[in-house]
Amino acid sequence: MEGKEGAKETENDNVVFIGRKPTMSYVLACMTMFQRGSNEVCLKARGRAINTAVDVAEIMRNRFMTDLKVKEIEIGTDVVPRPEGQSNVSTIEITLTK
Repeated sequence: MEGKEGAKETENDNVVFIGRKPTMSYVLACMTMFQRGSNEVCLKARGRAINTAVDVAEIMRNRFMTDLKVKEIEIGTDVVPRPEGQSNVSTIEITLTK
């Protein structure tokens, strides 16, 4: 069990969860991760935050680090329980690499 938890923590070291903050806050978080030596950063977003995740990826690639590549884009759906029942929420994961 401990091995799985350790691997999960290492996996989350280079993940930026996109939410309601301004776009440039997430750009700064990505820049910080790359400056600290990460070769790969994963942007994760759900629902309305997907727009922000795409904006962050494009700002990083076009303005700040023009050598970045989009390694992978994964899309999916999460089922979220609500008082009225269940809702489907779209998700995206964008992986940027140097």
